[in-house]
Amino acid sequence: MTRDSTQSAATPTIGQVTLIGLFVTALVTAQLTASKILGFSIPVELPIAGAQLALPGAALAYAVTFLASDCYSELYGRRAAQVMVNVGFAMNFVLLVLVWSTIAAPVSPASPVAADTFATVLGASTNIVIASLLAYVVSQNWDVLAFHRLREYTDGDHLWLRNVGSTASSQAIDTVIFVTVGFALAPAVLGSGEPAGVDLLASLIVGQYLLKLLIAVVDTPVVYAIVGAIREYGLDGAALDSAGRTGD
Repeated sequence: MTRDSTQSAATPTIGQVTLIGLFVTALVTAQLTASKILGFSIPVELPIAGAQLALPGAALAYAVTFLASDCYSELYGRRAAQVMVNVGFAMNFVLLVLVWSTIAAPVSPASPVAADTFATVLGASTNIVIASLLAYVVSQNWDVLAFHRLREYTDGDHLWLRNVGSTASSQAIDTVIFVTVGFALAPAVLGSGEPAGVDLLASLIVGQYLLKLLIAVVDTPVVYAIVGAIREYGLDGAALDSAGRTGD
């Protein structure tokens, strides 16, 4: 193999860079918005949740991370997707160190934003940080695993089934871990807040999961469009990547 061909094989494709960029952007956004609890009124009463859906501000951003990882899994294989997910997990700690070090740094009198306001907006509570990181690493790795198990089961057909099935199951895991740890276990163990009661926990889990499930169904055409466009325009580097997919 010549030096040029080796260099070409090692060069990331436009599709890879775009999907990784989308994944990381959504992941960072989710970490910064996780502590805000959103409330939406719906026209019908749901069991447990009632007519008010409560969910973290990161719900949409996290949904985008699953969309990006499913597209990446489909195009580049399980191992590549798991590398992206786990490197993303490690980068969360880099984000937290940078944010918290900025919060801890002295503020200038000329700053247009007060130190307390800055800390309130960007300094997510310890409970939320622990819950979101734990939920992320478990659910994202499950998403990649489930996606490829369904891919093997369907012999590579029915992308819609892989997308909905893997995302629906992984979002269930994500929701249960995030709510249980963030609003009950962490406050109880760390003494950082009042643990939520069973009724509130159930309401948060049901409300969040219903919205996430809706997003999983709605984003299926988007997954088809992204995967189709990348393949149609030759942005996936299929010829160069075929060897790397062997054994996935």
